[in-house]
Amino acid sequence: MKVSCLPVSFFDEIVDGRMTLGQWARIGADAGLDAIDLSILFVPDHSDDAVRAARQQIQAEGMQVQMITTYPDFTHPDSAERQGQRETLDEQMRVAAGLGAELVRVTAGQHHPDISREDGIRWAAEGLCWAVDAADDYGVVPVFENHAQPGCWDLPDFSLVAENFLEIVRCTEDCGLGINFDTANTVVDDTDPVPVLEEVVDRVISVHAADTSTTGTLTHVLLGAGLVPFEDLFGVLKRAGWDGWICMEEGSGLGEEGVCQAAQFVRCTWEQV
Repeated sequence: MKVSCLPVSFFDEIVDGRMTLGQWARIGADAGLDAIDLSILFVPDHSDDAVRAARQQIQAEGMQVQMITTYPDFTHPDSAERQGQRETLDEQMRVAAGLGAELVRVTAGQHHPDISREDGIRWAAEGLCWAVDAADDYGVVPVFENHAQPGCWDLPDFSLVAENFLEIVRCTEDCGLGINFDTANTVVDDTDPVPVLEEVVDRVISVHAADTSTTGTLTHVLLGAGLVPFEDLFGVLKRAGWDGWICMEEGSGLGEEGVCQAAQFVRCTWEQV
């Protein structure tokens, strides 16, 4: 098992330019991470020169990028918009490859109020299977998440509801889509995450280790301090022989210390299970 981190605590600082990718990479290196993760929003300039410079910043600190998080809205009721989402993701996967990332986190889309469950599942599955095929051009691996809601969306994710997530997983089995299982988002939906993970564990490529102190909405806390049953979830993974990347979502607001404590918690809990 290896550990990387998406710096939720530093999100605004990086997007606003108050923290460079090199500075984030240095924090990750000091915390003993095996790699760092980035949001695509951290890289507003997609030109080859800018992407190359960003990668060099990170490598200069002895780090690499493991995952890029993206936010495709494949459930949009407008077919032209769904096509636009594919084109945007295609560009973002090119950027991810340029940054040296292996994984690209992808989403189903927003829970638009004017779509049926059947259409939402069908459109999400179509977009996600398209992503698997498109990713071959860039040598990256898309991983589908049981997602909640990013700040750049107006609505919750269609797949936040466990039944929707599981049905999309079933509908994408033949295209070989992998899963990025988020430990907190199913809890946010007030659902036990353990049986959900058990149902998809054979498809899990990566894990977003996140914690929340509330249901109904995601309230980030230091990993291990909230409602997520990490020991039970890690037990499911270990019994299945899983040994991949745990990509932490560190949003405690504790800065560098939060990243260090979260990494220590993940490694210690994994070893103890």
